[in-house]
Amino acid sequence: MASSSRNNKKYDVFVSFRGEDTRDNFTSHLYSALSRQNIQTFIDDQLNRGDEISESLVNAIEASAISVIVFSEGYASSRWCLDEVVKILKCKKEYAQIVIPIFYRVDPSDVRNQTGSFGDSFSKLEQRFKENSKKLLTWRKALKEAASLPESELINEAINHILKRLLDQVFRPNDNKNQLVGVESRVEEIESLLGVQSKDVYALGIWGIGGIGKTTVARATFDKISSDFEGSCFLENVREESKKPGGLACLRQKLLSNLLKDKNVSLDIGLNFRRLSRMKVLIVFDDVTCFSQLESIIGSLDWLTPVSRIIITTRNKQVLRNWGVRKIYEMEALEYHHALELFSRHAFKQNRPDVGYEKFSSKVMKYAQGVPLALKVLGCFLYEREKEVWESAINKLQRILHPSILEVLKLSYDSLDDEEKSIFLDVACFFQGEDVNLVMKFHNASGFYPEIGISVLVDKSLIAIGSYNKIRMHDLLQELGREIVRQESINPGNRSRLWHHEDIYEVLTYNTFYSSSVNGENKCKISYLQDSGFAEVKYLHWYGYPLKSLPSNLGAEKLVLLEVPDSDIERLWDCVKHYSKLNQIIHAACNKLIAKTPNPTLMPSLNKLVILNLRGSKSLKSLPARIFNLEFLIKLDLSGCSKLKSLPEILSGNISWLLLRGTAIKELPSSIELLHRLGYLDLSDCKRLKCLPSSLCKLKSLGVLDLHGCSNLQRLPECLGQLSLPILLNLAKTNIERIPESIIELFVLGYLVLNYSERLQSLPKPPFLARGLDADHCPLQSFLGIVEDALRIQHMGHELAVRWKEIREKGDFSMDKGHIVLPGNEIPKWFKFQRVGSFITWEMPPDFFNNSIVQGIVFSAILAFSDRHVDCGRWFSFSFELKVKTTKDCGPHDTRLFQSRVNYVESDHLHLGYYLFCEEDFKGFWKCNCIPEAVQFNVFPPLECQCCGVKKCGIHLLHTRDSMNSM
Repeated sequence: MASSSRNNKKYDVFVSFRGEDTRDNFTSHLYSALSRQNIQTFIDDQLNRGDEISESLVNAIEASAISVIVFSEGYASSRWCLDEVVKILKCKKEYAQIVIPIFYRVDPSDVRNQTGSFGDSFSKLEQRFKENSKKLLTWRKALKEAASLPESELINEAINHILKRLLDQVFRPNDNKNQLVGVESRVEEIESLLGVQSKDVYALGIWGIGGIGKTTVARATFDKISSDFEGSCFLENVREESKKPGGLACLRQKLLSNLLKDKNVSLDIGLNFRRLSRMKVLIVFDDVTCFSQLESIIGSLDWLTPVSRIIITTRNKQVLRNWGVRKIYEMEALEYHHALELFSRHAFKQNRPDVGYEKFSSKVMKYAQGVPLALKVLGCFLYEREKEVWESAINKLQRILHPSILEVLKLSYDSLDDEEKSIFLDVACFFQGEDVNLVMKFHNASGFYPEIGISVLVDKSLIAIGSYNKIRMHDLLQELGREIVRQESINPGNRSRLWHHEDIYEVLTYNTFYSSSVNGENKCKISYLQDSGFAEVKYLHWYGYPLKSLPSNLGAEKLVLLEVPDSDIERLWDCVKHYSKLNQIIHAACNKLIAKTPNPTLMPSLNKLVILNLRGSKSLKSLPARIFNLEFLIKLDLSGCSKLKSLPEILSGNISWLLLRGTAIKELPSSIELLHRLGYLDLSDCKRLKCLPSSLCKLKSLGVLDLHGCSNLQRLPECLGQLSLPILLNLAKTNIERIPESIIELFVLGYLVLNYSERLQSLPKPPFLARGLDADHCPLQSFLGIVEDALRIQHMGHELAVRWKEIREKGDFSMDKGHIVLPGNEIPKWFKFQRVGSFITWEMPPDFFNNSIVQGIVFSAILAFSDRHVDCGRWFSFSFELKVKTTKDCGPHDTRLFQSRVNYVESDHLHLGYYLFCEEDFKGFWKCNCIPEAVQFNVFPPLECQCCGVKKCGIHLLHTRDSMNSM
């Protein structure tokens, strides 16, 4: 409210001064300098003043955002001046007016204490008002308070100080409030990064996809900190400007003019850069696409002083590498609540959707995926349109990208070469979420160079390699790629790629195949089976393929990737001669293929097979004896092969993924230990599985063991603790009664799932730990204390501390936070701070983060859902935030220490977790003089009914071993 009222003021600055002392010198120069900067300034030009401060002067003070008091020797001799000070300080208190004192040839301490020559002036006034002691006391207090405020001594410093305060506390807060959403926290992060001490010029890159908000954040950062520099320049849209005739020269001229504040700057580059070498400057290069642009504009950073700062926004990470940028800030999409607020401001002109439009808005959120450009464009497009139009528009967006969004995103695509474009389109149409190695193999077989191609796509933020080595692409970029293919032709059969079932159906039904040549190469992926063009197919995916064999005119010489899951295919081709190219098939999901292909030459022909997907092959009863011997086979998917009862003995193999979900497997061969690279073993829903071989414990690479739904499994190998670290162990819906004590040797489980394991009676005693534990519908109340003890001692026990140190030194596993869920509706008694609700306030000493005693926080919360959430099919984000205040007048800050995804459960559940402060936490908190003052638990999206959400909460501090007694 205060910033909003300041922004509506008539004047930016009111100047209070003693005319006889400074009117014709300092104050006149100050006024001129403010006017040159277009700062609206009120200055009283009356030479003769009465006894009382005039009403017009009072109004002028109230109508100003900032008051500048110029203290001089004779200032205190004027009753008028002292009344101005009193009024100014009153406005500071009531309207949060900013007050800046300037001490002109007087010492601040003399003003505060009314001593020295300044005191002499006040003494003269004191003689006149000796009968009015109350008035004198008011003036003395006002002088002391005003003279204690942060000062500005020289004119230039005063101007910069005023500009900075206007920007930071008058205009920008209101601008952010009305225009920018989710920007402030990002600006703070960038500010922190720019403050890094460096012997060289410090350059920071801001990197991300088009429309993600790079320019917005860079501009907000520039506006906030530019006044701290002697020279600053924001070179916007370098990409477009550099394309114009003489564009780079114009950009260089603009840069030098802005930095040197000289419109007629000399064309002598050497002279100009020598001048810059003596200045502290801030430069933002916005939307840079190649290294040569920076080189042409500024040449080298060697010209600049080490205190200068450079910010570069780009879609291409390689530009930053070439320029030697060591720190890159990756722009992430907006969080859901910020995205919804930004969209609502454009679609509804308010911060939330109108009643009745919530579901439509949610669909837009899913489509835009937090990209500010898309949220703004779609918000403006849908503003004041009827619900029917909203529904139609949203349905259209599922097939056709909005032109304004397409235009921005396509700039990155246009910068690719032909091969990179082809890989991008393939990922957009077919390979979103696929393993990157699979995509590499496909494009290698297509004659491309995928290693460099995929690297370029990553650098340009068009794709990302996520967890489990999967290729990720933003939904809008995927839609961009598909829209580019759609624009190749109005006829689906004449496009290079088909993925939508309606288009494929049209091509197959009406024989509308057209030979499609792009850059001289036929890239068609599918067509009518009897058309001659079908021989050109490289990738065929057909769920439930109805025929017994592949069509004779499907050329194996061209085919690279074949997927026919849940089909009845029994053989590939009628003759083996086609198998020559089969070595390059990297994905074959064929129902009865292996079991019913008698030709013994098939296995050697499959020797280069990388992924074999036989999921859903309900007729498959056995596997060839040498299937595990295939040299390049890394993934074998037998999920849903319900008649498969056993696996062949294993002699060797390089398989990393073995999926046996829903098979009739009764036991695993003991030779499974020879699969040294096996990292993921899925045995979920293997209802006949009764036991696991002890040799399983020799798999040092195993990271995931999924036994969910193995209802006949009653025990685990006693040597389970010999497995690798960490491991996700899923025992949900099993009949396991106990977990082997050897799991203590494992020390830390990545995640332990025990949901509905109703026969489980106990867990190993501490120091058994799990980073995450989910125990819904599991009778664990009897040993809840064990879990509590594990949390309490995890940073203290001697044995545990030694093992913890070993793990951290090896870098095997970062266990800085953890979370478990148990049935219950009470916070454990040992939590020192407990409250009803979701908020806890506390008082901590100023050296809380600097005394090396507190190492972390244990938290607990009772989370409840009502019956209305049973069928909502949604998940919730549960988070724990630490709120701190600083001694640098920065206000409160929220630091999210923990966030986890939780699903609906029908009873109250206890969430227990911990967060261990790392070295960066301590440095950051200490640097800002942070003191914790509260913690808050949040559930998002918010639960509207009062019976839901966080009912109770508690926190407990983790101390070092020396302070264990305080626990």
